[in-house]
Amino acid sequence: MKRTPVALTGLLMIALAGCGPRGDVPGPLGAGRELLTVDFEKGRTLAYKFVSSRDITIGWDTSVTTPRPGGRTDDKFSESMEVVMLYRATDVNHYGLTTIEATCKSVRVSRSKGSRKDAVQSLAGRTFTLAVGPTGRIEDYSQLDKLLKQIGEEAFRPETDRGRIKEPDMIGDFVAWQWFLWDAISSIERPSEGVKAGQSWKSKLSVPTPMVMRKARDVTYRLSEIRPSANGRLAVIGSSYQQADSVPRSWPIPYWGSFQMAGPFGFYRNYKILSLHGQGEELFNIDAGRTERYKQQYELQLSASLLLPLPGASPRITIDQSLTMELLDD
Repeated sequence: MKRTPVALTGLLMIALAGCGPRGDVPGPLGAGRELLTVDFEKGRTLAYKFVSSRDITIGWDTSVTTPRPGGRTDDKFSESMEVVMLYRATDVNHYGLTTIEATCKSVRVSRSKGSRKDAVQSLAGRTFTLAVGPTGRIEDYSQLDKLLKQIGEEAFRPETDRGRIKEPDMIGDFVAWQWFLWDAISSIERPSEGVKAGQSWKSKLSVPTPMVMRKARDVTYRLSEIRPSANGRLAVIGSSYQQADSVPRSWPIPYWGSFQMAGPFGFYRNYKILSLHGQGEELFNIDAGRTERYKQQYELQLSASLLLPLPGASPRITIDQSLTMELLDD
C-alpha cells in the first residue's frame, strides 16, 4: 500500500482546518481528487527502459522559385538511442528528501548515416545520485550535472589546427529523460490539494535535437482519467507541447566555448524554430507512487542558413521526435 508522506498530510490538515462541514464530500481532498506523490521503498531497484528516436528531413523552402542548388533533393536520415536505467532508494525520508542511486545499465545508439559511436555510450556503468522530494521534485542534480559535463568533453575530437570539432551525440536526449523525471507529478502547482479528472497544469520540458540548440517546449498536462489495473490505480496524464519563449538558466549545458559541428549539421547555422507541436501520455501508478510508462511525440520545424551561402538555398529541417519510458518487470 502506498504511504502518504507525513509532510503532505500535515499540509492538508492545516489547509482544511477551520473550513467547516464539507457536506457529502468524502475525505480531506474532496470528491474525485487524488494525491499524486512519488513513493520509494528503501533498497528496492526499479528498472526503466528509455528510447529516443527521430526522423530528420532536410529540404528546401518551396516558396523559393529558383532551382534547388546543385539539383539537390530532400535528405532524410534517422537516429535513435535506447538506455536502461536502474533506480534504487538508498535513504528514504517521507518528511523530506530521499536519496536515489541511478545507474546506467546499458546504452545503444543507432544512426542511418555516419558513425554509430557516440559519447553518450560512455555512460554505461556510470552511477549518480539524486535527492528527490515526495512530490517527485528533484532538489539536487549536482552529480548528474557533473557527469553530463564529463560526457560532453568526450564528444570532441582531439585538438587540431582546425580548432574544436564536436561529433554528433545524443546527450540532450539523456538530459530530456533524467533531468525531468517525474515532471508531470512534480509540476503540479498545489500538490497538497490533489488533482481531479479534467484538471490541467503547466510546465517546461527540453527539446533534444541533432544540432546544438538550447530550446524548451511549453507543456500542458491534463489528468484525463483514473484507470484501474491489476497493479493499482493509474492516473492517465495527457500532455500537449508548443514552442517556449525562454529556457530556464538552471538547465544543464554539457558543452561550452566555440566549436564546429562534424556530420550533416556542420554545414548549417542560424537555426530558427518555425513551429513545434505534439502530444503525449503518461501512466502514473497512484497506489505504487511511480510512473509505469510514458510516450511523448512532437514535430519540430526549423529554418537554417548554409555555412557557405548559395543563391536560392533556403534549408528547411523537419524533425519527428519520439521519447518513451517503460517500467521493466522486477
